Amino acid sequence: MESVMDFGIALPTAADSWKHVKAAEEHGFTHAWFYDTQMLSADCFVAMGAAAVHTSRIRLGTGVLVPSNRIAPVTANALATLNQLAPGRIDFGIGTGFTARRAMGFGAIKIKDMEAYIHQVYGLLRREIVEFEMEGQKRKIRFLNPELPLFNTKDPIALHLSAFGPRTRALTAKLKAGWIDFVSTVDNGVRELGAMRDAWSKAGHPLGELQTTAFALGCVLQDGEPADSERAMAQAGPRAAVMLHRAADEALSGLKPGTAMPATKPELEAYIALARTFEPKDAPYLENHRGHLMFVKPAEKRFVTADLIRATTFTASEAEIKKRIEALRAAGYTQFTIQLVPGQEHALADWASIRKAFA
Repeated sequence: MESVMDFGIALPTAADSWKHVKAAEEHGFTHAWFYDTQMLSADCFVAMGAAAVHTSRIRLGTGVLVPSNRIAPVTANALATLNQLAPGRIDFGIGTGFTARRAMGFGAIKIKDMEAYIHQVYGLLRREIVEFEMEGQKRKIRFLNPELPLFNTKDPIALHLSAFGPRTRALTAKLKAGWIDFVSTVDNGVRELGAMRDAWSKAGHPLGELQTTAFALGCVLQDGEPADSERAMAQAGPRAAVMLHRAADEALSGLKPGTAMPATKPELEAYIALARTFEPKDAPYLENHRGHLMFVKPAEKRFVTADLIRATTFTASEAEIKKRIEALRAAGYTQFTIQLVPGQEHALADWASIRKAFA
């Protein structure tokens, strides 16, 4: 019996993202993930609230929230509020921070701090008294009026971790959480899933209980359409450009490398040289991350080649993309999520056609 493959959308959050989430629900998509990247996109909880009241089935998740950017009681309150609007349909995606922190010039938070944060959030959602530290002082906190119908702490809120390294994979298994992976190629995705499955097994959990989500960008190419066509550049180019942004971060700011880069390419070095000219000189990350996962900046377009798009995205014919998703499903992925690029949301129809093949 073939395993079920859910399909989701991911969105660089806009105030009116609910319109695209509603359309995705109508097309049979099961999940919508909202990026929590302040300074780049709109507030995820505001947008998720609007989506909650305009939909009835699709699950709504933070994709992903970064602990340093919202204190735990605020996050617990926001999740419980959403859970009142869409009972049992809320997912809490969390990570140590890439875009949301690098766009402010910071590296990832410590994994132990993320674990403590998760325990605080879920302790509050269980209506427990939690020890919380702020401004160097520790205080006991809890929901004070859980009996009032202001929010919902009764229906479960699923936890998902964005986990690319061995320590975060181990934490995912320890917490028995869902796992989110940004996939560029099938080979990389299958290899990373294998490492996650090993961590899950070592924690003593049945593999059948592991929920795994592959995030991707891409473009469903028409016959004869090149991978760097205007349409492909708009829909898939932003993901390829992330590799340029990552390389510049690591060269200019000394930040630790993240996920594996594609084979060293001249365009990476050329983009780093360009990034050294970004203003202000003491904050090149402001220009580096402008448009991140949203659009290709004019100055970086010459570095976003057809080869780089093919190496980092699901940009291919419909038949080829179906083969790739089938390979992910066969390896054990339970959800494939495609990010929609601002201004290119009409691509949802292309991906809905692909989703139908897995219904």
